[in-house]
Amino acid sequence: MGLFTKKSLDALHADAERGLLKRSLGPLNLTALGIGSIIGTGIFVLTGTAASQNAGPALVISMVISAVGCAFAGLCYAEFASMVPVAGSAYTYAYATAGELFAWIIGWDLILEYALSTSTVAVGWSGYFVSLMNGAGIAVPAAMTAPPLNIPAAVIVLLVTALLVIGIKESADTNTVLVAIKTIVLIVFIATGAAYVKRENLTPFVPPNSGSFGEFGWSGVLRGAGVMFFAYIGFDAVSTAAQEAKNPARDMPIGILGSLGICTVIYVLVAIVLIGIVPYRELMVADPLAVGIDATGLRWLSPVIKIAALFGLFSTMLVNLLAQTRIFFAMSRDGLLPRIFGVVHPRFRTPWISTVLTGSIIAVVAAMTPISILGQLVSIGTLLAFVLVSIGVVVLRRTAPDVPRPFRTPAVPFVPIAGAIICLAQMIGLPLATWERLFIWLAAGLTIYFGYSHRHALAKPS
Repeated sequence: MGLFTKKSLDALHADAERGLLKRSLGPLNLTALGIGSIIGTGIFVLTGTAASQNAGPALVISMVISAVGCAFAGLCYAEFASMVPVAGSAYTYAYATAGELFAWIIGWDLILEYALSTSTVAVGWSGYFVSLMNGAGIAVPAAMTAPPLNIPAAVIVLLVTALLVIGIKESADTNTVLVAIKTIVLIVFIATGAAYVKRENLTPFVPPNSGSFGEFGWSGVLRGAGVMFFAYIGFDAVSTAAQEAKNPARDMPIGILGSLGICTVIYVLVAIVLIGIVPYRELMVADPLAVGIDATGLRWLSPVIKIAALFGLFSTMLVNLLAQTRIFFAMSRDGLLPRIFGVVHPRFRTPWISTVLTGSIIAVVAAMTPISILGQLVSIGTLLAFVLVSIGVVVLRRTAPDVPRPFRTPAVPFVPIAGAIICLAQMIGLPLATWERLFIWLAAGLTIYFGYSHRHALAKPS
């Protein structure tokens, strides 16, 4: 087990202050970072997919299940983020609770989560971009917008990469503006679409199971929750920016729980309106919200929705790539990855080499990979991270009860155990093929760990 004591905590704080990352983010920036990540592909793309393939109108229940699991896990994240205000998110927390090997496993898992998430969102961004161009009468050649040469997806990732290299404050301010725009547009969608909801589209609320697990019925609700969990990784992304928060003890819980609460309300309302307007079986499309608006006859709002989707997906990529590079930064700091991943730009004070390398690889993946094979892998990686963080709170309450906790998870051990169980149940609901890919990824990570990381890891203070 990891030796997490007052001495080691002080050492982590000292490392954070020497790490050169700029502390410039307040609670508004952090909440916006979370909203920027949560309101993205989940609301603009996967809502239609999960409703049409898994849960039907009961997708609302799927969202609530995911939100409850996230709320419990979010309370655990908030405690850790206030205790350990350094870059690295669940990776740093795993190091504190379970030691180097488990830290590597969760760090490697988070690489899968954020890299594939950014690639998935880029492919979704490309779909809305092409739809908007076609609506404006500009034909985009199909050969340039689909694997293995999805040029818009690759280009947008490179633009996000460039913005992140320039600086965290500039990136966060840009994200805050984009979050405001897409949130306003989603509220407009809810307000205008509510008048066109048809009760018959919402019945039966839980469609009968088709005979296969995960295809409607209550198993479909569970599968839908696992699929939609893709959309809730935003507060995890907030925690990766702890080392750049002005007052982590106060601001991190606000950013984590605030973004989760705001987005859950928006998700549920959008889902009810969307499925109430369009029969759920007709929502297996790349732009379900635009389809919903078209069904109302308010065609002037369709391009507005698509533009908002482009803004929304851009900010999601911004936050996810930010999180990915900060995890690399933390793993490099501990010696588990080469030092090049921790090099900070002398002027911009960002981990620029890591950002450029990561962004380039993600751009290639986005250009070559269909969106259909990415989303569930992201969900299972996120769920695994949440399970480990929830368990970590219980472990630390026993092994390090005297360590200062500016924010304390309430009702321990009930809240963290409930969070772990709900997240694990959603993992079980995902397809077997997703589990197989996860094990392959983890096997590759263990090979790298025993071949390089374990021999180069720095000694941790105790």
